[in-house]
Amino acid sequence: MAIRDDHPDFETYRAALGHEPPDAHPSLADELRAAVNGEVRFDRYTRVLYATDGSIYQAQPAGVVFPTDVEDVRAAVRIAADHDMPVLPRGAGSSLAGQTVGPGCVVLDFSRHMDSILDVDPDGRRAVVEPGVVQDDLDDHLAQWDLKFAPDPASSNRATVGGGIGNNSTGAHSVRYGITDAYTAELDVVLADGSLIHTRDVELDGEEWDEIVGKDDREAELYRTVRELVADNEDEIEARYPTLKRSVSGYNLHKVVFERDGTRYINLSKLFVGAEGTLGVVVRATLDLVSRPDETALALYCFDDLVSAMEAVPEALEYDVSAVELMDDEVFRLARNSSEFAAYAEPIPERAAAALMLEFDGEICDDFEDAIAETNAHFVHAGEAFDVLEAYTEDEQADLWKLRKAAIPLLMSMEGDPKPYPFIEDASVPPEELAEYVREFMDVLEKHDTSAAYFAHAGSGTLHIRPILNLKDAEGIETMHSIADDVTSLVLDHHGSFSGEHGDGLARTEFNPKMYGPQLWAAFQDLKTAFDPGWRLNPGTVVFRDEDGADMREHLRYGPEYSSLEPTTVQDFSDEGGFSHLVELCNGCGTCRQTGSETMCPSYRGMKDEMATTRGRANMLRAAISGEIPTEELYTDRFQEEVLDLCLGCKGCARDCPTGVDLAKLKAEVKHAHHEERGPSRRDRFFANVDTISALGSALAPVSNWATRLPGSDVIADKLLGIAPERDLPTFSRESLEEWFEARGPRVPKDIATEHVVLVPDTFTNYSYPAPGKAAVRVLEAAGVHVQVPSNLAPSGRAAYSEGFLDTAKENAEKNVSALEPAVSEGWSVVFVEPSDAVMVQDEYRDLVSGSAVEKVAANTFGVCEFIDRERLDDDIEFREVTESLAYHGHCNQKALGRDHHAVGVLRRAGYAVDPLESGCCGMAGSFGYREEQYDLSQAIGRILFEQVEESDAETVVAPGASCRTQLEGNDSRPPHPIEKVAEALPRGNASY
Repeated sequence: MAIRDDHPDFETYRAALGHEPPDAHPSLADELRAAVNGEVRFDRYTRVLYATDGSIYQAQPAGVVFPTDVEDVRAAVRIAADHDMPVLPRGAGSSLAGQTVGPGCVVLDFSRHMDSILDVDPDGRRAVVEPGVVQDDLDDHLAQWDLKFAPDPASSNRATVGGGIGNNSTGAHSVRYGITDAYTAELDVVLADGSLIHTRDVELDGEEWDEIVGKDDREAELYRTVRELVADNEDEIEARYPTLKRSVSGYNLHKVVFERDGTRYINLSKLFVGAEGTLGVVVRATLDLVSRPDETALALYCFDDLVSAMEAVPEALEYDVSAVELMDDEVFRLARNSSEFAAYAEPIPERAAAALMLEFDGEICDDFEDAIAETNAHFVHAGEAFDVLEAYTEDEQADLWKLRKAAIPLLMSMEGDPKPYPFIEDASVPPEELAEYVREFMDVLEKHDTSAAYFAHAGSGTLHIRPILNLKDAEGIETMHSIADDVTSLVLDHHGSFSGEHGDGLARTEFNPKMYGPQLWAAFQDLKTAFDPGWRLNPGTVVFRDEDGADMREHLRYGPEYSSLEPTTVQDFSDEGGFSHLVELCNGCGTCRQTGSETMCPSYRGMKDEMATTRGRANMLRAAISGEIPTEELYTDRFQEEVLDLCLGCKGCARDCPTGVDLAKLKAEVKHAHHEERGPSRRDRFFANVDTISALGSALAPVSNWATRLPGSDVIADKLLGIAPERDLPTFSRESLEEWFEARGPRVPKDIATEHVVLVPDTFTNYSYPAPGKAAVRVLEAAGVHVQVPSNLAPSGRAAYSEGFLDTAKENAEKNVSALEPAVSEGWSVVFVEPSDAVMVQDEYRDLVSGSAVEKVAANTFGVCEFIDRERLDDDIEFREVTESLAYHGHCNQKALGRDHHAVGVLRRAGYAVDPLESGCCGMAGSFGYREEQYDLSQAIGRILFEQVEESDAETVVAPGASCRTQLEGNDSRPPHPIEKVAEALPRGNASY
């Protein structure tokens, strides 16, 4: 079964815009297009997108192929060979050692099309998958049989199974389950000449062995060569390979031939696992599965120093644990300063220098409380731990795991150029030697006058230790190399492996001869030549020709030659360290490719293209400000339309991106610069001035409403403004909210009111749909609030901001701050019905206007349900009984600030049963969903929400955002604003419109 439905594709989107960028290597690209069904992209933008991954490396490929099936892969590999071009398979591009960075390679991106689960055998505990399937998607599918794929890397919410096979990945539970090679039973692999082989257990000297080696073909040659290499190097394999749960450096010569029940087998699958695409291209995998524990529990032990925590690791392994994980105080500090992870770090004591997290699962532990009482007695009462946090519920455990899994991207969010970089971060040593290894590692760092962060898989002896360096500095780069040389020597002294999880890539391949010695190094080279005679598959990774060498200092993303433009901006970027620093905060971890939770990134969820990710847009911006592409490219229509216009401005990345890359803010600034340089379009002006247009529409209603319903009006809107003909333009109310309130007046006298509120009329509520505004007045007054609806304010500036008219947005912000500050100083609160306008004041005003006045106004501005919930104004309202159940879709702008949950509390106290949907952006996002070229993407994003609404048992869906309600109206009737449902629950006769 396919994991995903069809999505609009980037090629169609780009073609609709009229863009036909030239190809690098045009003859190769043309030949590939003629031979494969999938997309072929060799343009400059695509090469920038695929030049990086989650590592410190960068190198542009020749181009990218998106294969749809095995035959596409075979054709692409053969054609690349004909052109003497290297080939690089790639999944999510979340690799940390540079495995998916290939200078001049033809990249095969499996994540778009070859992402299906082909078969599951629950009784045999096996699954057959394509390499592009995301591991969490696989595990979600397997959950119906209480099964899972055992390796669980921290990036499992976006990492593909094929990438995990390439890396020989694992995760927190390797203490119990081991690593990927133990669960890879069979593979279909395309070799360097385009031929296809199927690898599986083959009994040595059995009937099948004789049949295979009796042929005169590549497969026979490979089986004979591998058997000979293993036999010829048996003693060296025994002496050189570490006896660890996790060792993924080099090739798995120690695992390819094995004995089971007295019979010897060979399985070439074990060689392809961890080969990082250097021996062949995996196109199908048969995986062994494990049962999923029904329940788990966690105990997190806090220590005053790191070494004490390390000394406790071997003792922890004496208990029936399924994971032993480490976090240090640097991770805790960064989490506390992160909007996304602060809540998860809150329970951790301030004095904790390190914490060990032990997991127990129901398959190996009968009584969690007894087990944790026993470890408490050992580590706290009789040991060095000073405190313990126990977590038994799913939510409690999820919070701790989120904190642990966020460590890598959190560390890369450190301010300034020095950062904790991955290059020797996953060396493994025996757990009993871990404490001494850490002491000596600290000595290495002291020698080089730096420090590091420590976290990860202590139970298996794999610590992610990241020295803090400045890789924009030549001295910092040399220090990195020197530390790597010292630490690899230290690892050998402790009988360890240079990599226990993240692989060799460009970071560690240089040191493999040091680890394995000249005899095995020669065997690796012979193995590579046998499988890939032209050395074209991901060259320079795992193994290299001696005459070519390898150097971890080459192909760095940053370096002494790197420089970036720091433009003059309208917005204040000082909190982010400047415009360029905010761009460079993107470390490539690929969290924006996850689709199972949070908000980020809706455009990727709808299109499934790297250009539609936060990472992709940040990489394009960085390329422009650093000269990788001409800086003037920023101001071209192509850059605006292909790169920035795919951002919905939802602000999900500001919260969900672990490093806080706020693409909405960057987009607004660059679009402003584009308008200044090239001038805005007619459509840009139309949407930026929607308040003026809406005021005119309201004044002319109902005639204005008839005009938009006349036959052919949609064609005119399309031709003049590029508005999708499938969309109905908003209608207008003859009486605006301001006019209604001016005629009505406040009903709660100012002198007896509990609170005083300025209810700001946003454009949509004021001119198109005043009902939520009227409901807000009614509910607030029922709570004893004195309300005023001003008519002297400028539009909030949200529309202008979103369209990149920052001067207009700034002017409006200054006017409104000046108008509102006196009331706020007298104790009034500013309240909005529309969430995006509330967030505009709460957040963007601070970037547009400086001074204490804006801080005061922003701090006292709220969405209407947020205000009611914070002040618990509804506590004294005696709501009448309601029986209706509601599904609540929160607004992504409010989610970005952690303010979207308030409506749920208010609705529940009003008597409604509420199902808060775990939804992301609706796909409408102001003007985004109206644009003709973006309509299909808007609908694809919307369908995710539509399905969630349909799956909910609730009778009615509510949404505070006007755009969200418009999108949902296209799926059914227009849903109400939450405040309208609260007003419906007021006692009859309590107040009137």
